[in-house]
Amino acid sequence: MRPRGIDHVVIRTRDLEAMIAFYCEVIGCTVERRRDDIGLIQLRAGDALIDLVPVAGVLGAKGGAAPGPEGRNMDHLCLRIADFQIKAVRAHLKSHGVKLGDEGLRYGSTGEAVSIYISDPDGNDLELRG
Repeated sequence: MRPRGIDHVVIRTRDLEAMIAFYCEVIGCTVERRRDDIGLIQLRAGDALIDLVPVAGVLGAKGGAAPGPEGRNMDHLCLRIADFQIKAVRAHLKSHGVKLGDEGLRYGSTGEAVSIYISDPDGNDLELRG
C-alpha cells in the first residue's frame, strides 16, 4: 500500500457558519458541495477537502459530545491510496490483523470513489480510498 496524500479531513463543529466563514474568508477555501440533508459542507483546500459537519447533524451526532474536553472534533482522516484495488486492500489489511469497517462509494476530493473505513491502534478512524 502506498499513500498518495490526504484526501479530506472531517471536522465536527458547534458553529457551522463561523467555521465556513473562517475557512473561506480567512484561509481561502471555497464551498464545493453541500449536503444539508445529512449535515455536510465540503470545502475545497487545494487538492484536498475539509468536510464540516455540525455536531447536531446526522453525521456529526455520530461523534458523541461536542468538541471540547469530553468530545472530539476530528471525525476521521482520509488517505488516497495509489493503485487502489478494494480486494487487494482488504487482503492487505486482513493480513495485518486490521478490522475492516464500512465500505462503499463516497465523494471525496477527486470525485466518487470506493473507500473503506478502519481504525488505527489508538482508535482514530481512517478512511482509505482510491
